[in-house]
Amino acid sequence: MLLRSGGIKNHRFAVSISILALAISLAACGQNSAENNKTSSSKKLDLGGNVELTGAGASFPSPLYQTWFAELNKKYPNLKVNYQSVGSGAGVEQFTKGTVDFAASDVAMKDEEIKKIPADKGVILLPVTAGSIVLAYNLSDVPQLKLPRVVYTNILLGKIKSWNDPAIAKANPGAKLPKEAIKVIYRADGSGTTGVFTKHLSAISPEWKTQVGDGKSVKWPVGIGAKGNEGVTAQILQTPASIGYVEYSYAKQSNLKFASLENKAKQFVSASEKSASKTLASVTLPENLRAFISDPEGADSYPIVTYTWILAHKKYTDANKAKAIEATIEYALTDGQKLAAELGYVPLPANVIAKVAVAADKISPNYKISVAANSQPGK
Repeated sequence: MLLRSGGIKNHRFAVSISILALAISLAACGQNSAENNKTSSSKKLDLGGNVELTGAGASFPSPLYQTWFAELNKKYPNLKVNYQSVGSGAGVEQFTKGTVDFAASDVAMKDEEIKKIPADKGVILLPVTAGSIVLAYNLSDVPQLKLPRVVYTNILLGKIKSWNDPAIAKANPGAKLPKEAIKVIYRADGSGTTGVFTKHLSAISPEWKTQVGDGKSVKWPVGIGAKGNEGVTAQILQTPASIGYVEYSYAKQSNLKFASLENKAKQFVSASEKSASKTLASVTLPENLRAFISDPEGADSYPIVTYTWILAHKKYTDANKAKAIEATIEYALTDGQKLAAELGYVPLPANVIAKVAVAADKISPNYKISVAANSQPGK
């Protein structure tokens, strides 16, 4: 059962205002950057008139996408992109039904999902940014928290029920752990964030894999459900003694505390751009651009990191929409990457940007994606 809706709405409003304020600030920075670098900006994009793209999906990258698309519209006033944060599961469903031009997901589509896309349209998976998933908590007297992998798995399985449990205390000597019940907050909607998180839990815990498994939606052993990264963030903010999984940028912008997690190398690592970059460096992105990072190698790697994908069609019946999609991807891979870190996301490695550009460049024969520094936009 959810907590009081009024409280949730108030906290969602506060979270949205925080993200919006940063987006406005970054938009101003992007505008100044564009004015200072005329060689990389153009107010003209030949689309045969005004083009509007619609997209839906993951809440994980939504703050970044909203900033990107607002800046893209400043660069090309005749191109508008509307994106709805509805969760990866709903986004993939809408894309499959053909009700949106593109979708976004924090987990790469599976083969059986790809087969449902009409053959004359096809689908191409394009990773455009990456981020960490954190275990955020609400304990006023515990500024820092370390969680061994067996401990956080057992919390989520409902086997560790109290914050002063000996297993938590052992990992956090001297911490003022309260004698209170742990309140788990989880995603109630179909979510790529859930898919990534539960894939990690299944990789590190045979018990979790057997009892719960992984997927965009799972039957949680314990806890309270909330919709979207926004909803989980709001629930944690208003619920003392709670813990829940959210995308790093939401925790960062809402000043939520989050635990350092034990990685495969038995090191406790906190989520940051640096530790997430170490994780990405430990994985080679295959030619199909689908990578599942369930338990990364490396002493400095943060254990729960994912790429997030834009799902586009290989072919669009509207040539101008195809060109607009490519222009959008080009912006994401160039100017957009400069805004990623400021919003709590991880800029793509250069070799990944190159792979994505080559793949996306096949969408429209009338547009050439360029990711070289200070290059002119595609013609």
